[in-house]
Amino acid sequence: MDLINKILVGDSLNILKSLPDKLVDCVVTSPPYWALRNYKTKPIIWGDDKDCQHEWEFEQQKHIFFPTNDKFGGKYKTIPQVEEISTGFCVKCGAWLGELGLEPDFNLYINHLCDVFDQVKRVLKDSGTCWVNIGDTYGGSSRGKYDKSLLLIPFRFALEMVKRGWTLRNVIIWQKPNCTPSSAKDRFTVDFEYLFFFSKSKKYYFEQQIEPFKDSTIKRCKGGCNENKGTFYQGLSKENFEKIQEKILNGKLAGKNKRAVWSIATSNFKEAHFAVYPPKLIETPIKAGCPEKGIVLDPFMGSGTTGVVAKQYNRNWLGIELNPEYAKMAEARINAT
Repeated sequence: MDLINKILVGDSLNILKSLPDKLVDCVVTSPPYWALRNYKTKPIIWGDDKDCQHEWEFEQQKHIFFPTNDKFGGKYKTIPQVEEISTGFCVKCGAWLGELGLEPDFNLYINHLCDVFDQVKRVLKDSGTCWVNIGDTYGGSSRGKYDKSLLLIPFRFALEMVKRGWTLRNVIIWQKPNCTPSSAKDRFTVDFEYLFFFSKSKKYYFEQQIEPFKDSTIKRCKGGCNENKGTFYQGLSKENFEKIQEKILNGKLAGKNKRAVWSIATSNFKEAHFAVYPPKLIETPIKAGCPEKGIVLDPFMGSGTTGVVAKQYNRNWLGIELNPEYAKMAEARINAT
């Protein structure tokens, strides 16, 4: 079966289980966040005992979600809506039937999500890296002691990933200069999300990414090291500063190692998808984490941004998407790149 440059339709966990070991070079994805959106896809069974004849006990729950693809005044709504969902546990084996991200408890969500990444790890080459964009959630009145509190879901996820054998190499801050204004008056507006950089092994493929020096740095080098500043200048001894100064001025040192705070504006997508990360956010992970002609996997393909950027940078790609409509949309978008 040819698994290059195509989207496999179905749930990530079971499709990943069907893929061979050590297939892909890099993983770049953004999974469903917990309790933020109802994607209205077919529920699947989590923690399934294959021998169990399930008996489901369903519960109706009201949640406040951001809407999916409803339009308002030509733009997608950003006002949360109250929706009622039905999920259930098996009274025999404890399996849960529902959509990833709609678990009644965030600990269950993290467990399910890391079950998916257990399979990701198996499918990833030993030299591979995994980049995961994930946002946080505030507790609501229905969440007892967590009411109004940030739940620290990204870090709970990262800690569980490390516990399961991943190596966490960086916590990258995606700062959004054009973030959506917040109506909250008793806290600051959150203008960032996290991008976690994991590796499967201690040794892995990584192409260093260089940022150009700022004009102020060049100017400072041309001015030299002022003796009045003492023995150390900008954390360097005078001798080391002058060595770096010479390399910068003669062009041998073109820039600095890329930092871990990335200021990248969010981008709009005109089609009916509502959780799209900007292409610029994943350019660096794909260039740094996947060799040319390698395969980039996105187990939550969504609108296809990972495939678009992979194709632009001469990488192959493989996507998994539960919603057939999104899969068609993503394929069309990638093909048009």
